[in-house]
Amino acid sequence: MSRLRPSCGAPAFSETMKLSILIPARNEEGAIESTVNRIYETLRTAGIDHEIVVINDHSTDRTGEVLRDAASRIPSLRPIDNTMQPGFGHAVRAGLDVFAGDVAIVVMGDESDDPADIIAYYRKFTDGYECVFGSRFMKGSKILNYPTHKLIINRIANRFIKLLFRIPLNDTTNAFKGYKRNVVEGIQPLISPHFNLTVEMPLKAIIRGYRYAVIPISWHGRLSGMSKLRLQEMGSRYLFIVLYLWLEKMLSRGDYRRKDSG
Repeated sequence: MSRLRPSCGAPAFSETMKLSILIPARNEEGAIESTVNRIYETLRTAGIDHEIVVINDHSTDRTGEVLRDAASRIPSLRPIDNTMQPGFGHAVRAGLDVFAGDVAIVVMGDESDDPADIIAYYRKFTDGYECVFGSRFMKGSKILNYPTHKLIINRIANRFIKLLFRIPLNDTTNAFKGYKRNVVEGIQPLISPHFNLTVEMPLKAIIRGYRYAVIPISWHGRLSGMSKLRLQEMGSRYLFIVLYLWLEKMLSRGDYRRKDSG
C-alpha cells in the first residue's frame, strides 16, 4: 500500500526543526569542501537550523585535514571519524549514532546531490512526512553524466526491488534520503556495512509503516575523485539485504511494525 499523500502546502520555515546532514566521506579531498560549502550556504540563506556532520571514513588522503580547516570557517560543520571498520554503511551509522537534529538526511560527499533539493525535503517534513526519498527517475527529476553501464544495472535492480515489495519508489538504491528521528530509532538494528545500507534504511522504513513521500531530485556525476561503489563486489550484498527484508515483510507478522500505524 502506498504511503504517498498530497502535499499540504508551503512549509512554515519558522517551525522548529533542526536538520542533520550526514555526509560519509572517504578520500574526498577534491570535493568535500565544496560539497559542505554549498550545503551550508543553501541552508543558511533559507534560515534553516542545521548541522553538517561529515564522517571521515578512514581516508588516506587529505580529507581529514580539509575538514578541520573548513570547520574553522563553517560554524555548522561537525567533522567526526568513523571508528568502526571502513565502509559506507559503517560511516553513516556512525553519524546516526551522534546526530543532534530532528531529521537526518544522508548526502553524498562528491557534489552529486543538489543542495536545493534539501529545501524540498524540508518542506515535506514540515508537511508531516516521516521519511523523504529522492528519485532521479521520475517526472521533474534531472540527471547528468550517469555512466551508461551503471545506469542499466541501476534500472534493473530498482525495478526488481519495486516489483518484489510492490512499492511506488523507483530509486531505492539512491543514498540521498531523509528520516525523522523516530524513524531512525524504529528501523534499528541496521546491519549493512557498505552501500547496501542505502537499500536497508528505506525498505525497513516502508515495511515498518512510516509515512513517506517520494520527490524528484537532481543528480550530477562526480566532478573529481573516484567512485567508491564497486558493483561487482556489492551485488551479493545488495541481494542479501533485499531478501532479508523481504523475509521480514512476509514472515514477521508485523512484529517490527510501528504500533501506531494501524
